[in-house]
Parts: sequence; C-alpha cells; structure tokens
Amino acid sequence: MTTSSPVRDGSRSLALVLAGGGARAAYEVGVLSAIAERAPGLEFPIVTGVSAGAINAVYLAAHAQTLSAALGALRDDWKRLTVDRVYRIQPWRLGRAVVRGVAGTLLGTHEEAAVVRGLVDMSPLHDFLAARLDCGGIDANLAAGRLHAVAVSATSYASGETVTFVHGRPDVPTWRRAQRSAVPARLTVDHVMASAALPILFPAVRLGDAFYGDGSVRQTAPLAPAIHLGARAILVITQRSEPELAAPRAIALRDYPTLAEVIGLLLHAIFLDALEADAERVERINRTLARVPPGAAPEGLRPLSLLMLRPSRDLGALVAGSGAKLPPTIRWMVRGMGGQQASAVDFLSYLLFDPAYTSALIELGYADGLTQWPRIERFLADS
Repeated sequence: MTTSSPVRDGSRSLALVLAGGGARAAYEVGVLSAIAERAPGLEFPIVTGVSAGAINAVYLAAHAQTLSAALGALRDDWKRLTVDRVYRIQPWRLGRAVVRGVAGTLLGTHEEAAVVRGLVDMSPLHDFLAARLDCGGIDANLAAGRLHAVAVSATSYASGETVTFVHGRPDVPTWRRAQRSAVPARLTVDHVMASAALPILFPAVRLGDAFYGDGSVRQTAPLAPAIHLGARAILVITQRSEPELAAPRAIALRDYPTLAEVIGLLLHAIFLDALEADAERVERINRTLARVPPGAAPEGLRPLSLLMLRPSRDLGALVAGSGAKLPPTIRWMVRGMGGQQASAVDFLSYLLFDPAYTSALIELGYADGLTQWPRIERFLADS
C-alpha cells in the first residue's frame, strides 16, 4: 500500500517504523537487508520502534557504520539468538505469588498481595543486548548528521498511557495527546527492554520513578511518533502477510479454544491491529484531503508518503516447516497451554527464538524485499 497522509510542517525526512512481534521481528531484518543491498547509500534520519521492533530500531540507530554493515551485524546477532539467550521460564513465580495472595487473604495481611513479576526471567536478553548495543553510537550518528531522532515506545503502568522516549537533536519535538505522550531521553538497553516487556509474561522495567511494559499494548497510533518527529515519508514493515489480509486463515476448532490459541489471537491484536487501523485512517484522511480545493486544506498540514511492506507468506504458518525446537521446559509449558495444536502456531511464532525459525524469517524477508524492490525504489525516489 502506498498512500499519503497529512503531517505538520517540518523538515522533509524519511522515517523507518518497525513493529513489534517477538521472534517474528527477524523478518524486518531480512527486508531491510534487501533494501540496503539495492540502495547502499540509504539512510533513515528518523527511526521508531516498539517491542521487538525497538531492538532493531535502536541497533540500527546506534551502529557506527553504513546501513548495510549495521544490518549484517544485526542479522548475525538474530541468528545467534536462542530461547535461553532471551528468557528463562520460571513458573514457580506465579505459583508463589498465588500462594502468598491466598495466604494473605486468609490471614488478613493485605501486604501479601499477589504480585507476579513476570512468568519468565528476561535477564538473558538484557545481557545479550548489553554486550552488543552501544547506545553511545546514537549520539555519534546525531552529531554526524546521519540521524535526526530515534524513538521507542513503552506503556506506563502508572498512567496507562503510551510514552515515547525520544533520543534526538536538541530541536526535536515532544508531544502530548490523548493517552500518549513523548519525553526526551538518552536511550539505554533498559528502554529497549521496557518496550518489549509484554505484561504478565515478562517483568515490568523501571525507568526513573515508574514501571513500564510493552509499548504495543495501548499504542493506538503507531505511525504518530514518526509524524511528530517531522517525517515526510514513512516506510513500515508489518508482519501481517498479504495472504492473511486477503483471506484470513480459518482453522476449524473441534473443541473449546486452548489458552495458546487465545493468547495467539491477543498477541495479533496487540502487535498488528493498531498499525492496520492507523494506516486505514491515513487512507481516509487522504481521500478527504483530495477533495479539498487547493489552498483550502487545514493550516499546517501536508501530504506524507507511506509504504507498508508485508510478508508474502503467513509467518505463523512458517513455524511448522522451520524445524525449530523449543527447550524441554518451554515445550512442556507450551504443551500444557495447548500449543501443540496446529491452530496455535501464531502463539508459537512470537516465542520461537530459534536460529532455524529466525533464519527462515530473515530469508523470507530478504526475498520479499527483492521482489518488492520496484515499489520500494519508486517510493524512495519520490521521497
């Protein structure tokens, strides 16, 4: 989809928007690798990301070399990621919290509330990123003029709003809208971890005086950060495939939906639906503005080019043929949730940090990027 949208006056800039999606975010790396190969001098002055997309966004914004070199390093790191380098499952945390909560209720000790600090331990991912992400490179790229701003979004548990942390030049704007705001920040690994901390499953991350979770949870306008930062053209890589969009996959459920099937649906809603809705709003506004006589458009608004790139195959269905394996403990948990069912592949696709699966995603993204290059080339030329 290529379209235009209004944007407030500002410098003409190209933005990259990277969506969340757990292990599925490896697909973004493949698409960008194909683009960088065909356009070796390409730079994205504005980069925004959320959840796992925040990992890719900050990695690229902080890398000292060309986009192609940065993607080569990012590709290698994705292929090194395994489940035990991302999370460790700790089901006893939930059991302990429930026991303490029940005991507190029976004994009348309100301080023993059931506090669940995530069902899995995310310290492996923190350590993995800390060894590979030099966030000081963001300042170097800002000073060199290669970068205008990079932003990641997280959900505040205190206010319930989406907070976008913006690391940019001194003149980059911040904003406040309904249930979303932006603050200036020097991004760190903790900001990335906060953006990817899916509630309940992953522990919340403290930033300053507040705790934060996954930024996709209540992000109603995923394109807004790039627009506020002055983007005139936005390239978006989404994980909802063309086949899914044309004809949603329907699997007959013989029994009541399993927990894994329900969670898979919820994860789709969190990571994919808001982006689709935002793009549809763009189209509606554009159609309206196209009917406005020249010079009569609302003051301060102007067109913005938008290109959404989609997978050619269902990323969930790709799980079955990847040959990826979950560790025994994770496999036991997933099986207990009904994850062995064919209809639960969407749930697995978010958690399957395995080189066999992520490499398949990167390869698919690379092939899709080459296939869609004529569209991408036209978009970049117009931008």
